[in-house]
Amino acid sequence: MHRVGSAGNTNSSSRPRKEKRLTYVLNDSVDTRHCAGINCLAVHKSAVSDGSDILFTGSRDGRLKRWALAEDAATCSATFESHVDWVNDAVLVGDNTLVSCSSDTTLKTWNAFSNATCTRTLRQHTDYVTCLAAAGKNSNIVASGGLGGEVFIWDIEAALAPVSKSNDAMVDDSSNGINGPGNSLPLANIRTISSSNNISMHTTHTQGYVPIAAKGHKESVYALAMNEGGTLLVSGGTEKVVRVWDSRSGSKALKLKGHTDNIRALLLDSSGSNISIFSDRLWDIGQQRCVHSYAVHTDSVWALASTPTFSHVYSGGRDFSLYLTDLQTRESSLLCTGEHPILQVALHDNNIWIASTDSSVHRWPVEGRNPQNILQRGNSFLAGNLSFSRARVSLEGSTPVPVYKEPNLTIPGTPGIVQHEVLNNKRHVLTKDTSGSVKLWEITRGVVIEDYGKVSFEEKKEELFEMVSIPAWFTVDTRLGSLSVHLDTPQCFSAEMYSVDLNIAGKPEDDKVNLARETLKGLLVHWLIKRKQRMGSSAPANGELLSGKDIATRSHTHSRIEVDSSSENDAMVYPPFEFSVVSPPSIITEGTQGGPWRKKITDLDGTEDEKDFPWWCLDCVLHNRLPPRENTKCSFYLHPCEGSSVQILTQGKLSAPRILRIHKVINYVIEKMVLDKPLDSLNTDGSFAPGLAGPQLQHQVVGDGSFRSGFKPWQKLRPSIEILCNNQVLSPEMSLATVRAYIWKKSDDLVLNYRVVQGR
Repeated sequence: MHRVGSAGNTNSSSRPRKEKRLTYVLNDSVDTRHCAGINCLAVHKSAVSDGSDILFTGSRDGRLKRWALAEDAATCSATFESHVDWVNDAVLVGDNTLVSCSSDTTLKTWNAFSNATCTRTLRQHTDYVTCLAAAGKNSNIVASGGLGGEVFIWDIEAALAPVSKSNDAMVDDSSNGINGPGNSLPLANIRTISSSNNISMHTTHTQGYVPIAAKGHKESVYALAMNEGGTLLVSGGTEKVVRVWDSRSGSKALKLKGHTDNIRALLLDSSGSNISIFSDRLWDIGQQRCVHSYAVHTDSVWALASTPTFSHVYSGGRDFSLYLTDLQTRESSLLCTGEHPILQVALHDNNIWIASTDSSVHRWPVEGRNPQNILQRGNSFLAGNLSFSRARVSLEGSTPVPVYKEPNLTIPGTPGIVQHEVLNNKRHVLTKDTSGSVKLWEITRGVVIEDYGKVSFEEKKEELFEMVSIPAWFTVDTRLGSLSVHLDTPQCFSAEMYSVDLNIAGKPEDDKVNLARETLKGLLVHWLIKRKQRMGSSAPANGELLSGKDIATRSHTHSRIEVDSSSENDAMVYPPFEFSVVSPPSIITEGTQGGPWRKKITDLDGTEDEKDFPWWCLDCVLHNRLPPRENTKCSFYLHPCEGSSVQILTQGKLSAPRILRIHKVINYVIEKMVLDKPLDSLNTDGSFAPGLAGPQLQHQVVGDGSFRSGFKPWQKLRPSIEILCNNQVLSPEMSLATVRAYIWKKSDDLVLNYRVVQGR
């Protein structure tokens, strides 16, 4: 399964070091909205009569949001950003703590109602964390379950206690996922999960807080529920059994068998001595038996909520439908049907919030205080004692009519990107979102440069095709509903363009611009400014290091470093690489300690160093050093066309930058012809007399700075030259790389031919 982020191998590994990745996520212009499905909801009732109730939402875009609720509106008041993958569940604990879990294998705690900062990152799971369960409001107990079959029971108050320097790295003292000062994490405690894009996991324990482990699941856990006292925990998943645990010790109490489908949602009632569990059937723990099963849905049940007395249950799932069921009379009613599978529901007075695979959240009226009113209106039916697969057959002939047609409030989201294509120029990416809208992004600035509307993606892709070859210096995915651009060293430094092709004013047109280096400068310019401000007059000059650990020394132990002399160590961010401050991208990366983290580029405070950033990023931005790059040169032979009487200029192999334009080769041929022959050998029409040039140079280099100083005196006599490849005349604007990819199409060295065109 895909994971966002990457990790290095342990120091003891004999395999080549896997360098940390840097990813930047392009945010939509409306940053107050989610751009992917909503996985979880949590409602907080205001303690004062005139205060606003609060809704928390967690999304597949990796972020949580806090919404201030009014009768007919919801306003985004904060965005919680630190997770580097899907947020799968969230619960409120204590007075001011929000706990979330993610596919990045972590739990995070947040200041829920104040500044929305991440206060701790809890690392114990070895795979995606899918679900959480919390005890009553006055308890600090939270349980977490995940795909690894692991279930952990956390005392959040103990987990939030200050972490001493000797403590283990299972708990990161962090702000937005970045370790605070004095909390260094020993590298010896890091290992990696087997994945091409690994995430660091801390596995050894010393004096840090360690949660209680409830061991017994052999397969993935998707659902948890806990009683208000925090003493009893139930869990379910792909094993199709409900396990009951003593959450104080993690010991198994019993196992309830009988489900025929994966268990994706659970409710636990603690109001009486006999505790009942509801999934798609009602269990009595005291009797250890199933009391009722409810054939209401025609597909899997994924979301549940109950009235405080546990008399009625609201259920939603894969069939897009929300049902109300009286657990005693088995009477059910279809409340509403949407366009997307329902992932989670949350009761809020006489309404219910519905989260789905869509990026919008809808609120529906459901008579939460007296749901019996709905059932008394009619249109209800008796839930059968069948599985949902047989319920589908029984309901096909008499499909229920929904009680409600429209939600009474919608929090809109942004359509998520579901399709993308990196164009040949390796700066533009074509995307299509869930609404069918096709857009063109410039990833070196992180902005949409064209919105084509609802057009054919394939036709637009063909229309935008360019015959140009530039190395693939980044990769892209849309797992988070937006474009995530991944940079890996040294591949990311393989692409260069001339400044004239990037329309950079005030820079010599033949200067080569490394796309990754300039993109990194654009991403980290805010960090650089704040770093200089923090350091003040004692700030090291550009070229010095962030800390006592010499990054350059570390980097030389891994590979040879090249200094990019063409850019003269300038700190200027050029227009093609200026990222928006209105909707800034977020960085996902990691350094030597602490694991992956995520933060907006404008929120970087300047304190981040090699513990937080990959060393190669710092080496590039601070010291202008790039790792060795492959395929930056192109070797070729330059011969006269067959049968031509033009002199042979060279018999050796030539070498030039891949991005060199054919018009530079033309200039090279002219210069060799003119300067290697006496001027009196020119005919009156400017063409050349046949013959051989003087002694030839072997392994010559065709430079890309030719004629930078303007026309030479003899250039008025220059002949007209054509360059051919495979008998095809080449456009002067083609690069050597483009010729090789689209005209030559062979693995061996490129062969170019030249000829004089008479009479031009």
